[in-house]
Amino acid sequence: MNKHQLPLVIDLDGTLTPTDTLVESVLCLLKRSPTSLFVLLVWLLRGRVAFKEFVAANSGFSVENLPINRSLLDYLHKEKAIGRKLVLATASHKSVAHKVSNHLAIFDDVIATEGASNLKGVNKLEAIQRTVGNNFTYAGDSAVDIPIWRSASAAILVNVSRSTEKRVRAMTPIEASFSEQTADLKTWARAIRVHQWVKNLLIFVPLLTAFSFFDIDKLTNTVIAFFAFSLLASATYIVNDLWDLECDRTHIRKRHRPLASSEISIGKALIASVVLLLSGLSLALVISQQFLLMLLLYLFITSSYSSVLKHYVLLDVIILSLLYTLRILSGSVAIEVVTSTWLLAFSAFIFLSLALVKRCSELVTLQKLGGEAANGRDYRLDDLVVLWPLGVGSALSAIVVFGIFISSPDTLLRYRSPLVLWLVALGLIYWVSRLWVKTARGEMHDDPVVYALKDKGSRAIFMAMVIAVLGAQFVDSNSIF
Repeated sequence: MNKHQLPLVIDLDGTLTPTDTLVESVLCLLKRSPTSLFVLLVWLLRGRVAFKEFVAANSGFSVENLPINRSLLDYLHKEKAIGRKLVLATASHKSVAHKVSNHLAIFDDVIATEGASNLKGVNKLEAIQRTVGNNFTYAGDSAVDIPIWRSASAAILVNVSRSTEKRVRAMTPIEASFSEQTADLKTWARAIRVHQWVKNLLIFVPLLTAFSFFDIDKLTNTVIAFFAFSLLASATYIVNDLWDLECDRTHIRKRHRPLASSEISIGKALIASVVLLLSGLSLALVISQQFLLMLLLYLFITSSYSSVLKHYVLLDVIILSLLYTLRILSGSVAIEVVTSTWLLAFSAFIFLSLALVKRCSELVTLQKLGGEAANGRDYRLDDLVVLWPLGVGSALSAIVVFGIFISSPDTLLRYRSPLVLWLVALGLIYWVSRLWVKTARGEMHDDPVVYALKDKGSRAIFMAMVIAVLGAQFVDSNSIF
């Protein structure tokens, strides 16, 4: 029989889609009702079939934005066009399988878990043979499918390991093979958002404002604190991406994130998150118990933000500004210095402004795409009329606080040339104004920190402000003029 006359049977999880629909369904269920975790454990004890049926019935899992192996799907469309019979065969629950089948609209039949039988391995083989007979081509992705490939007339390999491929080639003719690049270091760096570590440089602010950068012990503690915070933050980024899988897949840029696109599996992501979390907490304990408590406080707040608080208008940006300020406080705890009220007031206003830049940027992008409301957040286009002045006003309030700080008695005593700090104020006025102009033009990245890293103008302004601060501290303007 010609290969194009053979019914083509396609696996779902790991084959047609690179993700696992059962795991994603569980995540959807937990997101809707976190207390369902205990119920899930009870249903798991009743067996895999009962567990799958309960999850499928209660998760509300949607396949509309499910990542699909595009190269395989293109191949299936070509085979369908020449009249080949296509059958979806999966161990997933029948309701999920039928959702996928209806969404793609290319399958002639569906074989899935229902009743008392979990369609995996030999059970799946028997179901396939009852449906299409003994002559068929099977598309799968793992060693679990070897019993099926052994009985198949031909095999299609999808992202299989080298050992599995070698075994299948020795027993069954290969009709086609599809292989996508595995996650490399660059992909993992995107997943843990190494570029976001720049935010944690705020931990160095107390060291710099105390002018203690020549104190080796304090410098060492600050460096350790930076990596502890960064590792912990990366762990929370992974969990947040898992929590927001469905929303991210509908976002114009976030859909390309490694977890949303399934470049990295959910299982590997969870393991990485645990490792990063434990590493960060261990480093924190090297510094002090007090710093560990600060890290745990950050973990609590950011977890609350990701799961609940980010869905409330304005409260989310206030929490974001708090998390930025918490980094500065943590830096103070790491080197055991007191953070001035001036610095805290300035931080609260400037970081609120940056958080509002992020929200306004998202709404401007949404406006260009013709949308009305942000997916997963309580913001609408009409809110821009309030968010614009609130964001600009917060930035100007921060600059006013900085200006009053320059004139305060403590500053006049502490700095050799305090008036030089007005150059920093001018730099801040220009930078935040430019930031908001770029946002209004739709030229701002979703994250203003990422934008500042890539923007040459921002980097130049920051460097000039640092030089001005050092000049105010170490240079006597009277001796020059």
